[in-house]
Amino acid sequence: MAYVGTVFNDNFLHYASYVIKDRAIPDVEDGLKPVQRRILHTLFEMDDGKYHKVANVVGYAMRYHPHGDASIYSALVVLANKDLLIDKQGNFGNLFTGDEASASRYIECKINPLAKELLYNPEITTFEDSYDGRNREPAVFPAKVPLVLIHGAEGIAVGMSTRVLPHNFGEVLRGMVDVLNGREVELFPDFPTGGLLDVSGYADGTGRVLVRAKLDTRDPKRIVIRELPFGSTTESLIASIEQAAKRGKVRIAGISDYTSEEVEIEIKLARGVYANDVIDALYAFTDCETAISVNPLVIRDNRPVIMPVSEIIAYHSAKLVEILKRELELERHKLREKYHARTLERIFVEERIYKKIEEMKTERAVIDAVLKGFEPFKAEIPREVTEEDVERLLKIPIRRISLYDINKAREEMERITARLAEIKKHLSNITGYAIDYLGDIIARVGDDFGRRTSLTSFEKVDVREAAQRDLTLRYDGNTGYLGYEVTTGSKQFDVSVYDRVLVMQRDGTYYVRNVPEKLFVGKGMLFCARGEKEEVPKHTFSLLYRNAKGETYLKRFRIETYITDREYSMLPDGCKVLDLTTDERKVARLQYKPKPRLKKLEEMFDPTEHLVKSVRAAGVRLSTKDLKSGGFVLKRGGADAAGGKNGTKKS
Repeated sequence: MAYVGTVFNDNFLHYASYVIKDRAIPDVEDGLKPVQRRILHTLFEMDDGKYHKVANVVGYAMRYHPHGDASIYSALVVLANKDLLIDKQGNFGNLFTGDEASASRYIECKINPLAKELLYNPEITTFEDSYDGRNREPAVFPAKVPLVLIHGAEGIAVGMSTRVLPHNFGEVLRGMVDVLNGREVELFPDFPTGGLLDVSGYADGTGRVLVRAKLDTRDPKRIVIRELPFGSTTESLIASIEQAAKRGKVRIAGISDYTSEEVEIEIKLARGVYANDVIDALYAFTDCETAISVNPLVIRDNRPVIMPVSEIIAYHSAKLVEILKRELELERHKLREKYHARTLERIFVEERIYKKIEEMKTERAVIDAVLKGFEPFKAEIPREVTEEDVERLLKIPIRRISLYDINKAREEMERITARLAEIKKHLSNITGYAIDYLGDIIARVGDDFGRRTSLTSFEKVDVREAAQRDLTLRYDGNTGYLGYEVTTGSKQFDVSVYDRVLVMQRDGTYYVRNVPEKLFVGKGMLFCARGEKEEVPKHTFSLLYRNAKGETYLKRFRIETYITDREYSMLPDGCKVLDLTTDERKVARLQYKPKPRLKKLEEMFDPTEHLVKSVRAAGVRLSTKDLKSGGFVLKRGGADAAGGKNGTKKS
């Protein structure tokens, strides 16, 4: 069994690691999951400037991805709908309505030039074997921008998950410019569906945000939803509104969906109901407002880590400088080699070195003759002439030698020299070059990616505040039942199903719970009031009780803290409630049993003369005499208001 446990633990660890790194969590280097990276790699390989059938792309991508065509197709559709790296043609679904894309044989796509500029450079890309060893695929692309922020990401792995919200392309690039200029950066999400966004709790991408639909309330008798909150579709939003209407949370007469290229959901209101009356209810009881928690988990250096937005921006700003430096160095090397080759060609043709090989009879003699011919011109040649250089020169066709244009060759070499000077200048100020590079992209395509989501600030609507208090809470002292389904007895107050109530019973117990439909609380309920956290501490209670020795006590208290649905006692053990009130106009009246030498059969005590203490306090002893009756009455001879005699007492 120990062996089985070891095998299970080891295999599960490998499985968990595989799911985390190779399926669910994006790599911070290029912001892509493996399936997305393989799709883009396939499109780069297939690129010929024309559109390709998605079915064909999926087929080619299966050479790299081991999980079947369905996962590749769905990932491609999602990636294409980001409208950044892939140009699409045909029905790729509708982000607003949630309609699915057409079958892969009917739609087409191709990689676009921006993707090539931001991701594609095979010469500085690290490649690895595909799953079956037959092909090579990129480990990560050398991405010049943080795609994980621009696209966003969601994924569930073993024991962890990621959720990165999408950000505006232009704002991300401007944020990178700010970082390269040494300024602090603060970025907020931007959603393709628009809507309103409260980022007060965003916490640099590690907290949560509130999103809302954008409502048009210019007509007081109807509401039109123009933009959706992120994560919703017109179908899901309408379903949530209809469900709320069925439960009586929102009063509407009808709902119609006119969405096509733009979102337009019309809500017609019921008679006597106006737009301003139902806005809060829409936000509270439907998907018109939702809270989104964020968890920016990414793979960095082969390990899953949490990276806030500012850290990702800083990381990619440094990575951009590194990539641009490598590209410039690679270009410089190629240009130097090209300059060397053109120099050899010019000398080879101008000085007629090729004439010296006419009488040579062996290959070795030919190579030596050419090498010897270049010796007088060593000062003009950038580096030592190799046999490989000679072999390349010997392959030049006679026709090209006879038509050799010396002036054209010199112009080309001048252009190479000028470009080498530019590269040297860029490498001496690589940060400035990176800033200019980003500025050029912003100038070219920045206007195509305007912000869609409006940043604002709003309080999350409390469902208890938004709910209409259209239910009547009643208490029937004859049956002992309390609730909004109770039809007899005395009315307490109006409630909604989201309210809480504080109930104090004759046995000295009290509790706060959700408003009941029908709850047995006993035939002597002492007190009932709203049980919201801010309401309960407002009441100052005066309690008259008697202990097991027959002594009468008075205590004043407030209920500062409580846990919903937990029962508490306001009496010491073995004691009995005489009366309870919250009316400070009342005094405690004690009437005693007649006894010899007992001259005073009644006493009055003013509760306000005593301190308000904790509900756990014992209070003050008023009398040790045998009690005939005790209760609270109005001062100055007011009517008897002793609780428990006629049902619930309203204080």
